Amino acid sequence: MVPIMSVLAQKYLRQKTRTIFCPGCGNGLVMQYFLNAIDRLTKSEKLDLNKLVLVGGIGCSGWIATYLSTDVLHVIHGRALGVATGIKLANPELTVVVFTGDGDNLSIGGNHFIHAARRNIDIKLIMVNNMIYGMTGGQVSPTTPQDAVTHTSPYGNEESPFDGCKLAQAAGATYIARWTTAHPAKTIASFEEALLHRGFAYMEIISQCPIYFGRYIAGTDEPSQILNYFLNNSTTTDKSEKLHGAIDKFVIGKFVDKPSLADNLLTKKRPLHSTSSETI
Repeated sequence: MVPIMSVLAQKYLRQKTRTIFCPGCGNGLVMQYFLNAIDRLTKSEKLDLNKLVLVGGIGCSGWIATYLSTDVLHVIHGRALGVATGIKLANPELTVVVFTGDGDNLSIGGNHFIHAARRNIDIKLIMVNNMIYGMTGGQVSPTTPQDAVTHTSPYGNEESPFDGCKLAQAAGATYIARWTTAHPAKTIASFEEALLHRGFAYMEIISQCPIYFGRYIAGTDEPSQILNYFLNNSTTTDKSEKLHGAIDKFVIGKFVDKPSLADNLLTKKRPLHSTSSETI
């Protein structure tokens, strides 16, 4: 039997291209889940690959976009959403998907993130969160857990980490979900929902980095053990209140799924405003 990933790879990935991902990295799983989602949507004719554009930021996860045989832009650090916004404005019929990491999106790209969500631009943002800077040597990132030891926090991280989902919700995103690489079925289903959503969709995937997150934070560089760590330390949204603020749990699930700004405007009868001097 031919492995599923091999079939999807031959169908959707650029041929004769090797990934830069370390052995056991979660980016390969995220890419596989995304390919499963677009395969289902194209077969049901809900997604047109000729109108799919991917944008990759800087960082390990930003490379995911470059391996797919679609139109792709690989852009500078923190500016993926700015470029994606320009693409969507130039051609609103396109499905625009951004692959980014926690450092790329919540650090240097944080301003683009909150305003893209606030404007509810019809972009799908996939943030692969390994809770550390994996490409540049294991430095503390905006989502690194408090007290975690990294290259730049040798005595433990003193700063409170960002919750990307709460930030997206506060900024006005109309689709928000978080899963881990240890939850393939849920992740694939959310990818499908996000791709079909009209408005700003934010998907966060908690992902393993065996090289840095594993050795520094999880206490193991074995990918399978880190996946078990995710499973054993995750809870669904309806159980989150029972945790009493425990920081060792990942709260997963779908947090927001509501009509987009565009849909709301279409259902409203907006009065015509006079341009006469009497109403100025």
